[in-house]
Amino acid sequence: MKNEANREYQLNLDLDGEVSEPSMYQVSIQNDDYTPMEFVVSVLEQFFFMNRLKATSVMMEAHVSGKSICGVFSKDFAEAKVAQIVEHAQKYEHPLICCMEGT
Repeated sequence: MKNEANREYQLNLDLDGEVSEPSMYQVSIQNDDYTPMEFVVSVLEQFFFMNRLKATSVMMEAHVSGKSICGVFSKDFAEAKVAQIVEHAQKYEHPLICCMEGT
């Protein structure tokens, strides 16, 4: 009896054992004519843990190209990052645009 239960349990595990990778999302910032560059650099340092050189490079890419990718995350984490940054920018009355898109 015990062996039958173990076999049944193992069969169920084999069927449910397939796990796929979570969908990933790019979080990016967009250039605007109003948000100070230094504020963008500080956001990148604070929320994406970039050093000053990397944060400045990402900010300049957004400034020149119109948009720059800050990182790639799972959906929940990307949504949380975007919400944190938008809230932070609004607190300091900057129109910084931060968004996420699937990869």
